[in-house]
Amino acid sequence: MDKGYDFNQAWTEANRCLLCHDAPCSKGCPAGTNPGRFIKKFKMQNIKGAIRTIKENNILGGACGILCPTARLCEKECASSNLDRPIEIGRIQEFLVRHGREIGFKVFEKPKSNLEKVAVIGSGPAGLSCGAELGKKGYKVTIFEKMDEPGGVLRYGVPSYRFSKDYLKTELEDIIELGVKFECGHAIKEVGEAEDLLNKGFKAVFIAIGLWDAATLFEDKPEGVYDSVAFLSSPRTGRQELLKDQIKNKKVAIIGGGSVAMDCAGLARHFGASDVYLVYRRSFCQMPADEDEKMETLENDIHFLILNQPEAYVTDGKGVVSGIKLIRTQLSPPKGSERRSPVEIKNSQWILDVDLVVEAIGNKAFENSDNLYPGVEIDDKKLVKAKLDNCKTSKKAIFAGGDIVRGPSLVVNAVQDGKTAASAIDSYLVQRRAKLTTKEG
Repeated sequence: MDKGYDFNQAWTEANRCLLCHDAPCSKGCPAGTNPGRFIKKFKMQNIKGAIRTIKENNILGGACGILCPTARLCEKECASSNLDRPIEIGRIQEFLVRHGREIGFKVFEKPKSNLEKVAVIGSGPAGLSCGAELGKKGYKVTIFEKMDEPGGVLRYGVPSYRFSKDYLKTELEDIIELGVKFECGHAIKEVGEAEDLLNKGFKAVFIAIGLWDAATLFEDKPEGVYDSVAFLSSPRTGRQELLKDQIKNKKVAIIGGGSVAMDCAGLARHFGASDVYLVYRRSFCQMPADEDEKMETLENDIHFLILNQPEAYVTDGKGVVSGIKLIRTQLSPPKGSERRSPVEIKNSQWILDVDLVVEAIGNKAFENSDNLYPGVEIDDKKLVKAKLDNCKTSKKAIFAGGDIVRGPSLVVNAVQDGKTAASAIDSYLVQRRAKLTTKEG
């Protein structure tokens, strides 16, 4: 994990800020972290005020400073781009959060109020954000997590060299100090169990279970072919050494061109692969990963096999993958603003010899996930239908957000969904309280 800025580096970078009156960078942050405000405070030597601004607006401000694609969000809007280059907002943000911990600065105190119980299902960014916001208001929040430790994608979906578990631990401590409780190893999996929480004393439920099943290329998957979820979670689920033994000094292919594929490629290299190939059916420019991620991956000596589409897996006599049958592609002719599609080139098949394959082509809702909340309206991809402006579902007192609503998205979008859901839940419970008071009166 990058050590990040030290004080002098962060201070120097912050002093490049033009102190724009309208702070376009703040408008570019989906989570409302307000970089224009915290950078201004830092520049004016109000360091604790800067830290407070970040954490009050984004409980996962440190994580987002590391993981957010700032180049296409807040930094893209930075006015300094017109003079030189955008201010490295993410690195300043991460430094300030880390510095706050180093000096022992506590932003939050446990609220004294004692309001209703609220259940959150899933401890990824959306669930953590919602739990923290409700905790600030004095609600008794319990976050249910099926895995042994909390964090969701932050713990099980990001390689440790990018985001360490020690850093995650400090982010979680801020949430725990708000009175939020975690019940790990507690899967909400029985039919109707999400709604049943309402019968167990919880007055509202927030569904933030994410997308933990991986899309696959072919129905038959030979031994040695992994999905991105299993591969990236291996360092946290006790399977790291097994994979290291399989990968060390071997050839690995990663299929995909998004951020997850870049993470898989980096982890394969980290595990000691002799060669790592990124197989993608479109062009380099069409890869959905950020430019910084792609350049970092190139610098990590990863081979990019663009304009190649998998047709089938090749196996040895024991059913273990030994290669990928690929067909070369070319992009269709330009047609207005439409994305150019890959077109197969006839008789261009060839075989890439590999020892292990990771499919990183997207995630989906797990099988029968809708059984947890029958009656909640879902779409044809089993994503929960909820309004992004209030996270309400079709069932009273049940809210939803994050990837289970949006589909695969950014951590910062999940954080915003958690904030939105917390506000909507608070409004719902305030109204419910008022009705009960009226009836009693």
